[in-house]
Amino acid sequence: MPELPDITLYLEALGNRIIGQCLNSVALINPFLLRTALPPLSAATGRRVVRLQRVGKRIAIGLEGELWLVLHLMIAGRLHWFARGQKVSGRAALARFEFDNGTLTLTEAGSKRRASLHLLAGNAELARIDPGGLDVFAADLAAFTARLTLEHHTLKRALTDPRLFSGIGNAYSDEILHAARLSPLAMTHKLTDEEIARLYQATRATLDQWTQRLRGAGGADFPEGVTAFRPGMAVHGRFGQPCPVCGTPVQRIRYADNETNYCARCQTEGRVLADRALSRLLKDDWPKSVDELERPRGGSGS
Repeated sequence: MPELPDITLYLEALGNRIIGQCLNSVALINPFLLRTALPPLSAATGRRVVRLQRVGKRIAIGLEGELWLVLHLMIAGRLHWFARGQKVSGRAALARFEFDNGTLTLTEAGSKRRASLHLLAGNAELARIDPGGLDVFAADLAAFTARLTLEHHTLKRALTDPRLFSGIGNAYSDEILHAARLSPLAMTHKLTDEEIARLYQATRATLDQWTQRLRGAGGADFPEGVTAFRPGMAVHGRFGQPCPVCGTPVQRIRYADNETNYCARCQTEGRVLADRALSRLLKDDWPKSVDELERPRGGSGS
């Protein structure tokens, strides 16, 4: 799922292309994309784009008359831009938005249709769909601490809960926790003040560094190849590969369609966290530490 750095780049690219432009038409190829009935989608056409805004992991396109087109890309949704005169890609799109100077398309890989489009009337309606997560760049340490400890969760869950923090998902939470040297399963209410301060700094630094990194790599081009798995990530999507800090193989916890990646030596004092799916099967054969994991089979480790 595109997270804060990716959404920021989408907004910057769109801002350079559609602010002040008229939305001439909307072609809804897949009717299930649209999740609202009123106002009708036709009400958006003929209006100029006056504002762009991030709402959590959503992209909100503000039109004249306080109408908002809100796109939620979910896991596999992506945006593509074709300048006027450029041939629009033949890849299957769920929707096409025609502007004076080009066409914006929304595609979604796979067979599951999770991406969504809302047309909302008024700023109050836009605020209503905001999950309420804290913008870490607008928060000081005290506000971050209050939000982090609002509920008793693991750090992984707290960081990725859109009601607690805005724009952080599975990928960047892994990177943040590695940078903070904290276990994904550490409980929010058990953290020391020093650990919370470390997490606060790591959250802001990681999101900012990746935003700058992606901005530098893409230049003025429209963001393509948006993915949760980036070269240069420390742990996310790097199961079995060496941690860039200590060289220990990156570990993972798998659950549902997601996985959490971490370095046992940097983040959990060498402990390998039990993967529920596998540990139930392996029971006593599940390694308790990274040293045990790396020990040659049948060896003493000496």
